[in-house]
Amino acid sequence: MLLRMSTLFLRTLREDPADAEVPSHRLLVRAGLVRRVAPGVFSWLPLGYIVYRNVERIVREEMDAAGFQEVHFPSLLPREPYETTGRWTEYGDNLFRLHDRKQGDYLLGPTHEEMFTLMVKGEYSSYKDLPLVIYQIQAKFRDEARPRAGILRGREFMMKDSYSFDLDDAGLAVSYQRHRDAYVSTFNRLSLNYVIVSAMAGAMGGSASEEFLATAEHGEDTYVRCTSCDYAANVEAVTTPVPEAIALEGLPVAHVEDTPDTPTIDSLVAHANAHQSRDDRAWIGADTLKNVVLTVTRPDGTTYPLAIGLPGDREVDLKRLEAVLHPDSPAPMDEATFASHPALVKGYIGPESLGEESASGIRFLIDPRVVDGTRWITGANQPGRHVFDLVMGRDFTADGTIEAAEVVAGDVCPVCSSELEMARGIEIGHIFQLGRKFAEALDLTVLDENGKSRVVTMGSYGIGVSRAVAAIAEQHHDDKGLVWPREVAPADIHLVATGKDDAVFEAAESLAASLEAAGVRVLYDDRRGVSPGVKFNDSELLGVPTIVVVGKRLVDGVVEVKDRATGERTDLALADAAPALIALCRG
Repeated sequence: MLLRMSTLFLRTLREDPADAEVPSHRLLVRAGLVRRVAPGVFSWLPLGYIVYRNVERIVREEMDAAGFQEVHFPSLLPREPYETTGRWTEYGDNLFRLHDRKQGDYLLGPTHEEMFTLMVKGEYSSYKDLPLVIYQIQAKFRDEARPRAGILRGREFMMKDSYSFDLDDAGLAVSYQRHRDAYVSTFNRLSLNYVIVSAMAGAMGGSASEEFLATAEHGEDTYVRCTSCDYAANVEAVTTPVPEAIALEGLPVAHVEDTPDTPTIDSLVAHANAHQSRDDRAWIGADTLKNVVLTVTRPDGTTYPLAIGLPGDREVDLKRLEAVLHPDSPAPMDEATFASHPALVKGYIGPESLGEESASGIRFLIDPRVVDGTRWITGANQPGRHVFDLVMGRDFTADGTIEAAEVVAGDVCPVCSSELEMARGIEIGHIFQLGRKFAEALDLTVLDENGKSRVVTMGSYGIGVSRAVAAIAEQHHDDKGLVWPREVAPADIHLVATGKDDAVFEAAESLAASLEAAGVRVLYDDRRGVSPGVKFNDSELLGVPTIVVVGKRLVDGVVEVKDRATGERTDLALADAAPALIALCRG
């Protein structure tokens, strides 16, 4: 492959795009690899599309090597299968819905579990046909409320989704591990630094679930990792170690006190230590019980109130809460809705006003740390007053527990009790043990060896192919531009001819031809009348792994070779350049 920059459809930019929030967005646009069409919608230009196709090729090669078979579905899908599984409603506003000329309901596929299930149902009927894994690489569509970060979170994106079909859970475990191994191989080939973390299944349902996160300072996913053991989890999937219950006997009696001028947790704690000190230690923020009321919206648009009790030094993490309540969506309760619950006193809500059996009738769920025998400072349901030494299990109860509190650095590892640390990443892959949810809904069964009908067990496995391009860019760049790993780069060699001397261009042309003939991919900057500075800046920005300059050193029979990643420069005799560069590119 030989691409000439004099004719290449490419325009690099010197300034960052105004809406760029992360390095990959900034650099992919500046390097002329992608262009914005609409919010969350991007076009690929030639060099960008080469990079994308290289990533897609690697994904496909690894799927094929694992023994998986490729199929392809349309993006335009009928409503009925999604209606059957309930996801026509559950997806809510994230689903692109449309009508045909006969007013039939269709959608643009956000994911294809239903289609894969129905395809297998139409072809297979015996246990002898299983196990089976089929996959596709195809566009997906989700109406993101806030598309951002360029191609990292768009409304249209390319995804590899595969599905395993097994007779039982034991077979599913094998298929799950095959995918896990294939993903490790895939992301290693893409030169991505990543972690594998426990995750919530979310919209997919199912049991076991893991995410592959590319480590990135600007990643939108937060995860935790233990400082001692190998535990790692997306914050949505972190489980809170439950403390031992405390005996109720001998605990102080609850008492209500005036607490003027205590609008914050810190001011409440300071007041408590000054006027209502406890005998064993000082009060701290974690001894206060914050009761937060929210409005939760179901996919059909109806709402219900929900109250959550958690230690006052924590906030409700809406992202964690959304994962637990899915497909319902929580939001802080607005003033008008709050006013419709007269049993609630704003700023002083206490557990006694909450619960399905209380005057408010609002379901009350508590953080797992709120165990029997723990004593709290919390609202007294009276303006300007709090109750002290309110004991869980003696003075109040709840309707259940919920994982909704924010996770912070220093929290306890649920496996080994060491401290957790926080990090950020970009989701590049997700694997689920779906189980029988979709097979049951769509009646996918086979006959077993005894002739009995068995519901098929499924797994679901996704890789964000276009997102992987951005993730690679996030990890492989410097202050001058992109630094592509060789296997995904748009070319192996960026050959730059500088100056006005015809001999330079003739030598560069000859070198380019020799490299192309040997199968080396060459991006040749053959532009005349363009300054060396501009050419060098473009070569740094575009990020091809090896830069070769044919210029003023040609009079000495020498070309300069630069490693884009390390900046290391070496000189090669022109006569030796072609074989040396061919050997370099072949590893």
